[in-house]
Amino acid sequence: MQIDPVLENILEQARWAPSGDNTQPWRFEIITPRHVVVHGFDTRSHCVYDLDGHPSQLSLGALLESMALAASGHGLRMEARRRTAMPETLPTFDVHLIDSPGMPPDALAAFLPRRSVQRRRLSTRSLRASEKAALAACLPPGYSVQWFEGWRARLACARLMFDNARLRLTMPEAHKVHRDVIEWGARFSADRIPDQALGVDPMTARLMRWVMQSWRRVDFFNTWLAGTVAPRLQMDLLPGLYCAAHFVLLADAPPRSTDDYVAAGRAMQRFWLTATQLGLQMQPELTPLIFARYVRERRTFSRTDGMQELAQELAVQCQAVLGATAFDRAVFLGRLGAGPAPQARSLRRPLQDLLVAPAAPQ
Repeated sequence: MQIDPVLENILEQARWAPSGDNTQPWRFEIITPRHVVVHGFDTRSHCVYDLDGHPSQLSLGALLESMALAASGHGLRMEARRRTAMPETLPTFDVHLIDSPGMPPDALAAFLPRRSVQRRRLSTRSLRASEKAALAACLPPGYSVQWFEGWRARLACARLMFDNARLRLTMPEAHKVHRDVIEWGARFSADRIPDQALGVDPMTARLMRWVMQSWRRVDFFNTWLAGTVAPRLQMDLLPGLYCAAHFVLLADAPPRSTDDYVAAGRAMQRFWLTATQLGLQMQPELTPLIFARYVRERRTFSRTDGMQELAQELAVQCQAVLGATAFDRAVFLGRLGAGPAPQARSLRRPLQDLLVAPAAPQ
């Protein structure tokens, strides 16, 4: 498919937006060189982390913000409007690119392909006042950031992640997701997470690969051989301690609708790109927020005995760490710090694979 060069450049940059497990829940339908339909979708039918579609909506917000940033480099302003008649599972946006002479390019656009997830240990150097100020200032109106710094606060966040990982690693519904989204023996992956980016040592990775081939093996190792301990230590507790700070992005009002989460995704992307611009590395920590929301909404997410009760305990722990006021307004949780860029990372599907043919006229 032949594409207008300017539009092709914008979409090439925007496709680097982050998404849960590198699902890339979007496809592009080109109507004209200045009108694109973004066909979004969520993964609630098969992903326990996306049962309400909100994580996918965050990702779609990040995509739209990325399109706006990339468009600014061509003197174009982006306007996106969601088609409210579409099902909640298929958020669809009409995106128009409007000529705006004199519009300056946004400096964050240069960091779209460089932004990545660093799951390994980071420096414990405290964030500089200038870094925190830049990160706070990059957020759009309606959003703020709360920091968790110092040994005691980092320990509380690390324990929260470590304890949530027990839920994540002992639930058969999550095992199905993990089995499908990891590309083993890989440094890079176009549509999944390469195992070398997980943050575990090679021996643990080899053991995980063998164990995760069946739920029976996972259950046996968890029951009799403390199978979750090594992954939880390497992927949750130690990284949670070895960083500059944890943070939570807060909306002024508790998010409820699709549009709320899309807007939050746009704020998240600006924050993440600003961290990249500052030379900081970042890792999302969304699991506590996801399962706390399931508890709050009384959403059943597992048929396994004890999982719902464990999630209730973890929701109480999450509220204690974040604080009651922040708990209801939290839209994104993560950790960051100085450190090298990851040597292994998720890539993206080629743009041609993300294009869909225009719908036939009625």
